[in-house]
Amino acid sequence: MLAWCAPFASALSAADWPQFRGPAAAGVDARVALPTTWDAATGKNIRWQTPIPGLAHSSPIVAGDRIYVATAASDKPADLKVGLYGNIDSVNERDPQQWRLMLGLEAVPKVKRHTKASHCNSTPATDGNRIVAIFGSEGLFCFDRDGKLVWKRDLGPMDSGYFQSPTAQWGFASSPIIHEGKVIVQCDVQKDSFLAAFDLADGRELWRTPRADVPTWSTPAIVEMPGRRQIVVNGWHHTGGYDLATGKNLWRLDGGGDIPVPTPVVAHGLIYLTSAHGAFRPMRAIRPDATGDITPGDPGQTLGICGPVVHALEKNVFEGELSAPVA
Repeated sequence: MLAWCAPFASALSAADWPQFRGPAAAGVDARVALPTTWDAATGKNIRWQTPIPGLAHSSPIVAGDRIYVATAASDKPADLKVGLYGNIDSVNERDPQQWRLMLGLEAVPKVKRHTKASHCNSTPATDGNRIVAIFGSEGLFCFDRDGKLVWKRDLGPMDSGYFQSPTAQWGFASSPIIHEGKVIVQCDVQKDSFLAAFDLADGRELWRTPRADVPTWSTPAIVEMPGRRQIVVNGWHHTGGYDLATGKNLWRLDGGGDIPVPTPVVAHGLIYLTSAHGAFRPMRAIRPDATGDITPGDPGQTLGICGPVVHALEKNVFEGELSAPVA
């Protein structure tokens, strides 16, 4: 992975974008008016550009006046096949890759990627002083802001692919998040899946909770309410909330899309989840105080979300074909 950095001497500020989808994984920042159109050819609304080697689907993060951008580079051009097609094949390449974030890592990838994917799909996260990144099966890495490797941990094989064809390797994509000195990782893979928390200071594993689900590509989200702080994860057979301090499963929900990618979103007192693949792919709203197994008796009863929906923010209600919040 690779990062370009300018000097700074502070931790996170109000204008930072410290993780995948920004603060609280909301995907929005209403603190300042931003342009809605860009034109690389004319330079419209573009302040500067710099070339980035390699191939990556990770997103940039911002801390102070530094932008961290991750990539995986090889001596040979990486083949990327975009477009609408249903081929589940992996890319058969065995060339060494340089995962660069500060100093990074060079190795032959342990797991293949999909033709639309890269070997660097996960977005780094930062608290303003330390930067963590998952390099797929190469592990979890932590750097200080000057580029020194602080610690790294082996997470095991991050073999993410189509659950009905285990040999189809698509590449790991869930991103780490940082909260209250903990690094949270969701590792849903072909076998031995888990959710875990590591100490940001030294990389100690604080807890690890096994998960029984198909491979997913979703990033966890933090939900806080009086008396409860939880990690919410998307899934197919096990969407759920976990206690931040202990990793204990607080609630679970079966069903939905069978190739989960979207990160949970928290707003207006509810947790929103969706996944757009499979027979049943509803949008679901969960109350954050849910407990136990909250799976509906008939998953088909939530399928109406495929119709048009309008969300009235000021009333916190849905108009259209959306079932009521669960639990």
